[in-house]
Amino acid sequence: MNPTRFGLPVAAGFVATALAAALLPGAAMAQVSDDIVKIGVLTDMNGPASAPTGQGSVTAAQMAIDDFGGTVLGKPISIVIGDHQLKADVGGAIARRWFDVDKVDLIVDVPVSAVGLAVQNIANEKKRLFITHSTGTADFHGKFCSPYAMQWVFDTRALAVGTADAVVKRGGDSWFFITDDYAFGHSLERDASSVVTANGGKVLGSVKPPLATPDLSSFVLQAQASKAKIIGIAAGPPNNMNEIKTGSEFGVFKGGQQMAALLALITDIHGLGLQAAQGLLLTTSFYWDMDDKTREWSKRYFAKMNKMPSMWQAGVYSSVMHYLNAIKDAGTDDPLKVAAKMREKPVEDFFARNGRLRDDNLMVHDLWLVQVKTPEESKYPWDYYKILTTISGDKAFGPPDPACALVKK
Repeated sequence: MNPTRFGLPVAAGFVATALAAALLPGAAMAQVSDDIVKIGVLTDMNGPASAPTGQGSVTAAQMAIDDFGGTVLGKPISIVIGDHQLKADVGGAIARRWFDVDKVDLIVDVPVSAVGLAVQNIANEKKRLFITHSTGTADFHGKFCSPYAMQWVFDTRALAVGTADAVVKRGGDSWFFITDDYAFGHSLERDASSVVTANGGKVLGSVKPPLATPDLSSFVLQAQASKAKIIGIAAGPPNNMNEIKTGSEFGVFKGGQQMAALLALITDIHGLGLQAAQGLLLTTSFYWDMDDKTREWSKRYFAKMNKMPSMWQAGVYSSVMHYLNAIKDAGTDDPLKVAAKMREKPVEDFFARNGRLRDDNLMVHDLWLVQVKTPEESKYPWDYYKILTTISGDKAFGPPDPACALVKK
């Protein structure tokens, strides 16, 4: 006779008991909260940052979800879209609603540092994850670092090391900055200035136009009058390219001065044109035409968007894919458990080389110093950059900031 328990064979009894426990409300912890993984792309859909973020970031996130298979741990993955209009209060309100009402698990993108820092505060409060791609202030993983917020593509220090270091070593040892008057621009000027002076150069001054200033003439004229060898553009779109265009019109280059863009994206170069941008030095985390891996993904993206991706848009795909793999490996979408899994594995994909997510939640990876080609050097559409050198992630990003409470002392 087979042993029985409560009239059932023991093995069957165990199965029945386990099945009943799984069906009881609250008896077993769900692997995925709310039975769905929801990713919010919070971006600038129509404003001055929309070309390098915007719909392209939405498309990149959706490509990652589709390539992953549309589900994780047997649960669907969905995407929601928000336009913060480059306003911190609008972005903060959307993030709060997403976390409280819509049960969003992860927010990505978020251009402009002021908006990014506002969203970071809410992510901390709500204990949900946030990955920024287009917020560059190094304070994000420094004094404001958070176990819930990650910085994936770049920071101001990395761009300063890449561009300012190379330019000073090429003889550009006197600088004057045109700096966007908000957290990102200030951070970029600060970090670049420290690199310039550390290499024996001098900073002669700076001017600070507000974001999206319609007429930059007076600021460019002040920089031109400084007689600095290098006019450092410590700005993002749209000011950065407008300053380069205005400088070209005012004869900055013909007068012997050079402009160095501390942040310039391929979408900026495309909009400005090679005739105006040729010779510009800049540092980037990604270039679509670097190798077979970058070209394969970028051509799929181009088929959907009819343009090549910025480093921010490519980074959105990379981080969403890494996040979904971490959920799969962790067996849960619990934010801190997922973040821990994301730190365990290297980030080695079409976007990142030698990438890893550090304890301060900065994704450190190699960058490239590039020079914008002349019209004659460009052989096909979007053939814009000459890669001059690789900058290792450790050199570019430097050591963790001791001000970050997550850093092991």
